[in-house]
Amino acid sequence: MTYETVLYDVADRICTITLNRPEKLNAWTRQMHLDLKDAMQKAGADPDVRVIILTGAGRGFCAGADMGGLQAIGAGASADRSTRTSADLPGGSTLAEFRMNYSYFPAIPKFIIAAINGPAAGLGFVIPLYADLRFASESAVFTTAFAQRGLIAEHGVSWLLPRLIGLPAALDLLCSARKFRAPEALSLGLVSRVIPDDKLMAETRAYARLMADTVSPRSVAVMKRQLWEAEFQTLSEATVQANHEMELSFQTADFKEGVAHFLEKRAARFTGR
Repeated sequence: MTYETVLYDVADRICTITLNRPEKLNAWTRQMHLDLKDAMQKAGADPDVRVIILTGAGRGFCAGADMGGLQAIGAGASADRSTRTSADLPGGSTLAEFRMNYSYFPAIPKFIIAAINGPAAGLGFVIPLYADLRFASESAVFTTAFAQRGLIAEHGVSWLLPRLIGLPAALDLLCSARKFRAPEALSLGLVSRVIPDDKLMAETRAYARLMADTVSPRSVAVMKRQLWEAEFQTLSEATVQANHEMELSFQTADFKEGVAHFLEKRAARFTGR
């Protein structure tokens, strides 16, 4: 399938999805929302995909909502504020919280890495927060931007951002809407690595290849679901769930392969079953 606003590529069991409006710094539109969601679902359901990388074309990741769309809303046009859940997302978490317009990444049963290659503002700041890991280029610049547009903490960021960087830091970034660069994002824990611009995709792909080649895709899918759902669980509930999942894992081909490749001192051949 060809998309209007994203590029979709699969190689070496890694799916790379690229926001593709470089002349607009990949500013967000409704079509991009639809394209990205479909592409994520497609990758999530593809047995040949084990890791997803999300990045932006050109010199930016995503500059936030397209200003033309915001101007139309200011002039009286209706905004799409649907909070309907999606029943057709494959695998992953079944919690309704993770099946809404912008919070669906945790419901994708593949590990998602955001490779933030430049400006990430507004919605372009929020989207990568739902990824499982974030790498940033040295030139990446971040801003929440909402307060500078007369808006509020949208798209669940008031729930997610404090969990990633703490309440005081979240209040700072949201209420000041100040710009900050990749080194500060790293010190806050917002991103896990800062990488030279010309090496961002190579190093991100190297990490993705490590996962695609050496770990059980079934284990990753289950652990991803456990960790995201644990935000809504007590320790007791998380432990009961883990005990159940452990019993299930003992019955899988990937468990047998995990023991066999270690004892036989060879590369793993996981199938996800």
